[in-house]
Amino acid sequence: MTVLTSIGLFVLAAIAEIGGAWLVWQGVREKRGLVFVGAGVIALGLYGFVATLQPSPHFGRILAAYGGVFVAGSLAWGIIFDGFRPDRYDIIGAGICLIGVAVIMYAPRAAG
Repeated sequence: MTVLTSIGLFVLAAIAEIGGAWLVWQGVREKRGLVFVGAGVIALGLYGFVATLQPSPHFGRILAAYGGVFVAGSLAWGIIFDGFRPDRYDIIGAGICLIGVAVIMYAPRAAG
């Protein structure tokens, strides 16, 4: 599996998890109803399946790396869907998280 495929899976997982959480938020906090909540629950479930498609056999490594993707993705989601404007510290923090993702997932390791 290529690094690009892995990154694509992280993006897909982020859309499912962040989108699912946002739909639940909309359904409950913004009183948009049970359809939003139900769609959010389904999306959150899909996130769990997408994460299993990553090439690494190490659950902890995948979820740790995904945490960094989640941080950056959440800020991006807020920008796109909620009009959120991150400050420079949000951007710097997200960049640090994405560097962490790269180190955790894609650093060369000895086989075994």
